Amino acid sequence: MGSVLGKSQSQRSSGSESKLDAKMVEAMQRRALQGTSVKSFESIILKFRKIDESFRKCKSIFEQFDEDSNGAIDQEELKHCFQKLEISFNEEEIHDLFSACDIDENMGMKFNEFIVLMCLVYLLEEPTSAQAKSRMGLADLETSFKTLVDSFVFLDKNKDGYVSKTEMVHAINETTAGERSSGRIAMTRFEEMDWDKNGMVTFKEFLFAFTRWVGIDEVDEDDT
Repeated sequence: MGSVLGKSQSQRSSGSESKLDAKMVEAMQRRALQGTSVKSFESIILKFRKIDESFRKCKSIFEQFDEDSNGAIDQEELKHCFQKLEISFNEEEIHDLFSACDIDENMGMKFNEFIVLMCLVYLLEEPTSAQAKSRMGLADLETSFKTLVDSFVFLDKNKDGYVSKTEMVHAINETTAGERSSGRIAMTRFEEMDWDKNGMVTFKEFLFAFTRWVGIDEVDEDDT
């Protein structure tokens, strides 16, 4: 599969990113209390095609908010996007999300980065805002976003908001018990997710890995 990112992203230690990370962890821990419908890592893999199709349908939404048609959404365009979708994030929160998802730091989000950002919004938003997203044509994505949240909850065995190597091995072994290759498979998948190499995978890292697994980032590169 290769690494999740085309180049290694520097570890940003800014207060804004740390604040956003903390919010993501807290939100994931709250979601974990609701349980998960995912029962095995294999079941996640089986959903790749359906999620891929759901993501591709979102390309027209991305193009709608790419106002200058340059193949990327900048911060001003993202603000307009949030206003039209009635997503109630303040300017600081929008900036933090943009910075977190603009992984190559070129001040413009490509399609795969936009998908990750919208899934983070889905995780962080209050339930009442889901109705606004649905009215704006994002209802088809909600099932996929829920599946991704459920998948992360399944992998996060101790429900601390992160996935460790041990948890990844546990998740793979639940499906491939007795297979000698299961440990190697787990390590390969984990390395694809842990792009900052700190031994712990956040939901954002998981999402970027997932876009690579289903081929969304390759499609984006071909389009450009």
